[in-house]
Amino acid sequence: MTLQYLKDNNGTTTAVVISISDWEKITRKHQDINLMIEVKTTNSQKSKPSDFFGTLTKEDGEKMQAHITKSRNEWERGS
Repeated sequence: MTLQYLKDNNGTTTAVVISISDWEKITRKHQDINLMIEVKTTNSQKSKPSDFFGTLTKEDGEKMQAHITKSRNEWERGS
């Protein structure tokens, strides 16, 4: 197995690169690695604003917006 070590400007090793064929051999031998990759991929998906629709009531949203508006007005006046 051939490894490549990546270093930063200070000479500190920051990563190791292996060939795809070596990676495939490792993941075939160690199935738990595939599970970790699947979990990380699932958790790293970006959320869309629509994913959060309905998490606040309309009333709470209006209160929050009123507070933001008030805060902006106070900031602009220098209070």
